[in-house]
Amino acid sequence: MKHERLGIELSGRPLGFAEMVTIGAGKAAVSASATGMARIAIAREIVEDAIASGMPVYGSTTGVGAMKDVEWSADELDTFNLGLVRAHHFGTGTPFSCNIVRNAMAIRINTALTGQVGCTPELIQAYIRMLEADLIPVVRRTGSIGCADIGLMGQIGAVLTGVGEAIYRGNRMQAAEAFQAAGLEPMRMAPRDSLASLSINAVSFASAAETTRNAAASIRVLLATAMMAAGALGASRDPWKAVRHVGTAREALIGAWLCNASDEWNWPVATHVQDPLSLRMIAQVFGAVIENLLSTGHKILAATGRSDDNPVVVEGRVMTSGGSLPLDVTILLESAALCMAHAARNAFNRCVILGNGQRRDLPVNLVPPGRIATGFGPIIKLAGEIFSRVLSMSNPVSAQSLVVAAGLEDEAAFLPLVIERFDRQMRALKRLAALEALLSAQAIDILGDEPKGVAAMLYEVVRKHADFYTIDRPLSAEVEAIEEELGSDDFVSKLTEQVPIASFDDFFALGSLVRIEERLAGQEPATV
Repeated sequence: MKHERLGIELSGRPLGFAEMVTIGAGKAAVSASATGMARIAIAREIVEDAIASGMPVYGSTTGVGAMKDVEWSADELDTFNLGLVRAHHFGTGTPFSCNIVRNAMAIRINTALTGQVGCTPELIQAYIRMLEADLIPVVRRTGSIGCADIGLMGQIGAVLTGVGEAIYRGNRMQAAEAFQAAGLEPMRMAPRDSLASLSINAVSFASAAETTRNAAASIRVLLATAMMAAGALGASRDPWKAVRHVGTAREALIGAWLCNASDEWNWPVATHVQDPLSLRMIAQVFGAVIENLLSTGHKILAATGRSDDNPVVVEGRVMTSGGSLPLDVTILLESAALCMAHAARNAFNRCVILGNGQRRDLPVNLVPPGRIATGFGPIIKLAGEIFSRVLSMSNPVSAQSLVVAAGLEDEAAFLPLVIERFDRQMRALKRLAALEALLSAQAIDILGDEPKGVAAMLYEVVRKHADFYTIDRPLSAEVEAIEEELGSDDFVSKLTEQVPIASFDDFFALGSLVRIEERLAGQEPATV
């Protein structure tokens, strides 16, 4: 029986994480609302009237950047618009995933449906046809300074005209070959279409959304391993109870989660007066992190429903715009990167305490009594390296100087670089969570504890891939296997179902694609 794709109608309103996960996976049939297409037609008429009046329209009848004062005659416009989009196919490096490219195309469609872009309806229909055929441009990731993704979106625009490379039915091929195989025709770029297809930040916003959602999942797992480590170390739950009364709203939310997630596991408390700060302040650290991630996520979603083009059509006129600078998203992502460093330090500190022994009479390096082994001492150095790696990528880069285009373009946000570093931090946190879970499981077995609930879930994953440590052995493959399973959508689904943080989990649509599709199907056809 053929699986029917979920219908998602774009209307110009901001997208949600659930919609982007589904569109990105190629599981949605994307369409444009009639109202949004009517707005596009109105805006297009305004642009055509401006061109017909002889008014210079940036990037439509004039050159771009340092060539903004060069005007093209009517006979030259076809050649200029075709050349403009192809000239901006200059990205290099490893390609983005098809998930990100699909979402970038959807964001371009959606922001045009605001009626503030001035492109032709045919351009939007061409994007929709490509998504429907699942003909996805190959977009190499290095090519944007974060002031419109010209070198990234330009690769999508070039494919629209039949050059460049694309993925069709899982095969990478030349764009012309992919169009022929899909039964599609390349796009003829009318004035304004070329610039509208490349001078926006849609790839960065799609990439930022995916990375921020992945970071949210990583933080959920790291919060769980923090609770597991606290139990293994015999931490007092009192600070988690107290924060529900004296902390911020997010701190109280995390305190409540820690209490609920540990409720079934009655571990012996080894606290004298109070615990080390890395145990006592878990709610404060993670409360700040999820506050930032929620703010960042909301800012990214808002960007999917507004035009960041130049020029724009507003108040019945074609106006020049500075909207291509995505500084609001960039600065929040840089704050998120700093939050990742705090979360990494918090986890690393607990790893050190686990390895140092003393609490609950745990042995140094978690070597079982009577065994001749080096134990986990060396692997705690790995935890330190991971923390240092995360910290090194938390310094802001968005305010560095850059002047191009004969001095005309002297602002940039470097959003793609910020996202790339944030993504690397997120991946490092997954490994740190695996290490914390591995050390905690070893401590639990030495002490003879019986973890329950969330801690038991984590313990089972660890012991599935790594036996109780009694003699020295290589740990690299075991750590990687634990990391992979803890970071999987299936495990995150189980974790969020076991003890949810609804306002966080639902916003980021955490969990498996099947679970997300089931939620969206309940409101089909989805309209965003």
